[in-house]
Amino acid sequence: MPQIVFLPHAEHCPEGAVVEAQPGETIIKAALRNGIDIEHACEMSCACTTCHVVVREGFNSLEASDELEDDMLDKAWGLEPESRLSCQAVVGEEDLVVEIPKYTINQVSEGH
Repeated sequence: MPQIVFLPHAEHCPEGAVVEAQPGETIIKAALRNGIDIEHACEMSCACTTCHVVVREGFNSLEASDELEDDMLDKAWGLEPESRLSCQAVVGEEDLVVEIPKYTINQVSEGH
């Protein structure tokens, strides 16, 4: 079973975390199931960028993003080549290392 290493994030997992993931589940579902509350304003429907993550290791093991996800990612704060929406990134057989960005568009616009 693949593992996801979440790098430390001041709000969501200050110490970082290592969680087990089921192949075929999304990064956000694995995170939420393990108490890492990644924001997901659109309820995981690929209609916002609040669940944006950067996959630091294992990026190429993920299923490719589709055009809708790519269009949404273009609006994400801090976009990087290894950025994905965690509600769309499906875990494969390889371990991942994931960074949750410091800000999301939703948090910035609301003054958090």
